[in-house]
Amino acid sequence: MVWDERVAALFRRNLQPTLTYWSVFFSFGLCIAFLGPTLLDLRCQTQSSLSQITWVFFSQQFCLLLGSCLGGVFKRTLSQSLVALFASSLAISVVFAIIPLCHNVVVLAVVMAMAGLAMGCIDTISNMQLVKIYQKDSAIFLQALHFFVGFGALLSPLIADPFLSDTNCILSNSTLNATSNLPHIRKSLVPHHPGNLSYYELPMKGMVVTRVSYAFWIMALINLPVPIAVFFLLYKERLVPCFNNGRRPLLSADELAMETQPAEKDNHSGALQRAPPDRGHDDLLSCCQSKNFRGAPYSYFAVHVAGALVLFMSDGIIGEYSGFVYSYAVEEPLSVVHKVAGYLPSLFWGFITLGRLISIPVSYRMKPATMVSINVVGVLVTFLLLLIFSYSVVFLFVGTACLGLFLSSTFPSMLAYTEDILQYKGCATTVLVTGAAIGEMVLQLLVGSIIHDQGSYSFLVCGMIFGGLAFTFYTFLLFFHRMYPKPSSEERSLTESNQEHLVNWVQANNMCFNTAKFKCIHVGTKKV
Repeated sequence: MVWDERVAALFRRNLQPTLTYWSVFFSFGLCIAFLGPTLLDLRCQTQSSLSQITWVFFSQQFCLLLGSCLGGVFKRTLSQSLVALFASSLAISVVFAIIPLCHNVVVLAVVMAMAGLAMGCIDTISNMQLVKIYQKDSAIFLQALHFFVGFGALLSPLIADPFLSDTNCILSNSTLNATSNLPHIRKSLVPHHPGNLSYYELPMKGMVVTRVSYAFWIMALINLPVPIAVFFLLYKERLVPCFNNGRRPLLSADELAMETQPAEKDNHSGALQRAPPDRGHDDLLSCCQSKNFRGAPYSYFAVHVAGALVLFMSDGIIGEYSGFVYSYAVEEPLSVVHKVAGYLPSLFWGFITLGRLISIPVSYRMKPATMVSINVVGVLVTFLLLLIFSYSVVFLFVGTACLGLFLSSTFPSMLAYTEDILQYKGCATTVLVTGAAIGEMVLQLLVGSIIHDQGSYSFLVCGMIFGGLAFTFYTFLLFFHRMYPKPSSEERSLTESNQEHLVNWVQANNMCFNTAKFKCIHVGTKKV
């Protein structure tokens, strides 16, 4: 198939950048999931109260939001993007290495804030760069990108588990009384709701006995190849000043196809030169400048807002469900045994990771809009069934798995779909990443407060409402898509001719690079 050859050629030409961006997102996943299971041991290490230590969640998530907003600042050149990714991925390894040295909760919160900023930059820049490389073919590569988040998020708790304290890690006279509650407390820790465990008394003074430091040092070593991979990409692109030999890198496939266009299509090149420069993919502050809005139709703004609201709800559901499903299960009417209920968050994240893996080949055959439609309807139906069978423990596990599958591909599919609507000229990546980060933080805090006031049943009611709102906002997005101006016939013919010529170049398969001083490329019957 022509499309197969074109995408395969594009992937081969961008193999190293693509693998690098995927590996950087592994760092993101590794850093996002370790805090929950290790928080009690960190409480012992800092000798702080439960209400104090859970604010470390907030410092990480809030700075992740800031990093997502500011990440677009570093996209102006490839050099800035790669330097930012190198610094961010290296910062994550440094954070893992120095966490065991933080014996004060404020110092720990500052360190986690640094990790949040690094994660936010990684989130925005990696998505932007993949979209810029693959554009209309980016869906499958975005699905793979977000699979690596799930893989990292699944791996870090497994690394930490052997080093977690089985008994209270601060030895004092009250240790025996508090130890029996320790597994339940560990599973019940929820970000942004520091008062949810205030009625448990754990000692704050005494001898600290914990081995969790080894888990952080192992994760620091596992993550270390990621900044090294980014450095090698910088070196390959001749962007490292001390190693820059002044020679230009070889042309990419897209550039080569453009340079070898037939003469009869020069009029398209002229039209391209007359077109205004692409101002898309700016940081959030640049996107909000009035000069970017001049002449833009109202549907331009509506697409950005509707897409961000869909991800505000869907990523918010991921945050609140993974944070509170354990607490919901152990309360009445289900009253699930603590040990059994502890498998629910792992099941949820496991099926999110599985769903992202399945979505890689599925997105190859299915349009992003279709995948998002299936996802938002599936989330709404799953919450409806969870409400109907709210007294069934078995269906809670089944519903948790289904919810993980439906939510898994929502973000990358929405990103690919929205960028496709805007023809890669808007600020969709920055706006959508920011909206998702805000939703994950705000909805978790909101649901925690509602459950505290109204009881555990409101957990499913909130999920149903959020799922309904996500479906509603997505319906609006479909409507605004129909209203958004279509590209002109001239622009379409230019794109098609470029793609056709790139396919001809691939099928010719007569490219050879013998030395840096000699290269020959045959494109059809034309020799360059």
